[in-house]
Amino acid sequence: MTDAVRVPKYYQLKGELLRLIEGAAVGAVLPTERDLADRFAVSRTTVRQAIAELVVEGRLERTQGSGTYVSEPKVIQLRQLSSFTEDIGGRRDDARSEVLDISRVPVDAETARALDVAVGTKVQRVERLRIVSDEPIAHEVAHLIGAYPRLAAELARRGSLYRTLNEAYGIELTDAEDAIETALASPGEAQLLGVDTGLPMLLIRRTAWAGARPVEHTRSVFRGDRFRFVARHRR
Repeated sequence: MTDAVRVPKYYQLKGELLRLIEGAAVGAVLPTERDLADRFAVSRTTVRQAIAELVVEGRLERTQGSGTYVSEPKVIQLRQLSSFTEDIGGRRDDARSEVLDISRVPVDAETARALDVAVGTKVQRVERLRIVSDEPIAHEVAHLIGAYPRLAAELARRGSLYRTLNEAYGIELTDAEDAIETALASPGEAQLLGVDTGLPMLLIRRTAWAGARPVEHTRSVFRGDRFRFVARHRR
């Protein structure tokens, strides 16, 4: 018989903290690190490590100089072949997008491969910040093949990029492939999303097709403490 797996102290404490905050209201204040260390007979380093994991998981939220609070649960579920606006806008009236840039740019090697074009080919670039309850939760940069006259106005009128492609330009996306991984927030992403540099994020690279033709390649960075990605498949 093999020896029992040794559970790190911080992980044991993490379980205790989850039980402590179970049923607590959003915004409830967690005891101080010193109080928790005394209560559970562990070091403050152990307390900080347990709290840090719960912050990354979205169960707690830290405010510099103020304290640690019970956070909202993960608020967003994303599905394949739906846009943020379609997924969230129909369920929450406090969801919106802020357009940061719409321009024509030459593509890099990664985007060129996804869109099946030569490196340097000019495509439409759409950069947006996704916001729920006035809290920035995702940064998204989409590249689109084709000409899209008056795109800024058409997008502003409809909100959803996929709806705009369909209604304004006659493009209906039929297939999508999402490559999902974790990544650490860069300084620029951290500033846009209001998080610490190096916070684990959910990175999704999506390529979408209209029939056999690739149309869209998007790089999206989501706050890991606010998102859950859901994929449903049928055999």
